[in-house]
Amino acid sequence: MNTKLHAVTDANGRPISLFMTAGQVSDYIGAAALLDSLPRAQWLLGDRGYDADWFRDALQAKGITPCIPGRKTRTEPIRYDKRRYKRRNRIEIMFGRLKDWRRVANPLRSLSDRLPVRHSPRRYRAVLAMSPEPRPVADV
Repeated sequence: MNTKLHAVTDANGRPISLFMTAGQVSDYIGAAALLDSLPRAQWLLGDRGYDADWFRDALQAKGITPCIPGRKTRTEPIRYDKRRYKRRNRIEIMFGRLKDWRRVANPLRSLSDRLPVRHSPRRYRAVLAMSPEPRPVADV
């Protein structure tokens, strides 16, 4: 089973609120769930999955300017600020970091009991070194 993570972040890409749905569920469900938790903002960045007239209207009712490109199947094109939309990479970086930490956290419990820091994969070394029970590093 897949899952989809919807997030509201600040301008620097730090998560404010998160909502998880099943992978096959439309992005509209996540948009509706996070709509009430939106902070005061001038604009909102979102990918094409959040392109819905009701969502745009709800954002504008809250005083937020949507910066969401239109879906390819839309009959009339939607105008959006392409320069501002490029800042969405901060959100993608945040999702990448969350996925990295998930990869570290899942096997960490079993790894820390079996392997010294020297033999663990590179991405785990920093986390294992900071664990409350430091593992001894064998001399080479």
